[in-house]
Amino acid sequence: MVVVAGVRGVADIVAPVFLALMLTITVSPLTQWLRRHGTPVWLAITATIVASYLILIGLGGALIVSAAQLIDLLPEYAARFATLREDMVEGLSGLGVSTEQIRDAVAGVNPTALAGLVGTVAGSLAGVLSNGVFLLAVLFFLCVDAVHFPARLHSAIAERPQVVSALRTFAHGTRRYLLVSTVFGLIVAIIDTLMLWALGVPLPVLWGLLAFITNYVPNVGFVIGLVPPALLGLLEGGADLMVTVILLYCAVNFVIQSLIQPKVVGDAVGLSATVSFLSLVVWAWMLGPLGALLAIPLSLLAKGLLIDIDPSASWLNRLLAGGRPAEPLAPTESPPPRGSAR
Repeated sequence: MVVVAGVRGVADIVAPVFLALMLTITVSPLTQWLRRHGTPVWLAITATIVASYLILIGLGGALIVSAAQLIDLLPEYAARFATLREDMVEGLSGLGVSTEQIRDAVAGVNPTALAGLVGTVAGSLAGVLSNGVFLLAVLFFLCVDAVHFPARLHSAIAERPQVVSALRTFAHGTRRYLLVSTVFGLIVAIIDTLMLWALGVPLPVLWGLLAFITNYVPNVGFVIGLVPPALLGLLEGGADLMVTVILLYCAVNFVIQSLIQPKVVGDAVGLSATVSFLSLVVWAWMLGPLGALLAIPLSLLAKGLLIDIDPSASWLNRLLAGGRPAEPLAPTESPPPRGSAR
């Protein structure tokens, strides 16, 4: 509990470090591939740094542009939003609720306030991803060390074989998880973008990008990605369009992200659906939004440092893993007591 409280207290420092570590693990195969083909060390380091920075700049830039477009678009729906708010007030007043209380409760809800909230959230996330000097500096030094880190691990096998094996398992599982999540995220993002474009919902590319990002949030990511396009569909085409968006999102995103992907991710990283969901809750509470995005890799790191390095705790992996366990081996026949006849 002391460690958890300490991590939560310095989340502003720890979260960017973890993000930089995950990015470095993701691009490290490029470094090793270049070194195996005789590329000079300085060129391999440069390629790793450039690849990492391009991921950050691309994602951060897309978030900034999309948030700016949304902020410019929402004021156009001010009149429609006011009409819907009045309809809601009249509907609730017919059920016996005081009209004055309803108006006071929804007085501060308007597209301008929503745009400001979206801009603040997206701007802060984009700042963490693309404009954080500390994040870029940590990522730079991690990429530099990534060139020689496999050799350092190899040199430590004789003294700490369990630790080296656990770190390698963590890196391998993290890359598999990120690969699976990225593939499924691209599939969902393309389908959502085309679907929303066909329905006439504004900013379909933004909502496709949001679906791609929230795909890294275990179990409940599709719900987070559903709310904004559903609300915009309500403002654009009324309740019919909102219901259509919700139904299509549930048909596509729920099936892929909540049924198919957890099975594949569980098989890839060895974590059950329950452990994945609890990881989301714990890491989001400790580190905020980045903790939610990095919940599975962080759980793999914690499992590697606390369980995988201890041979006597290997049985816990069977409890944490998903799917049907392997059949236990039949116990061997014990030898008869000394002096007894068989």
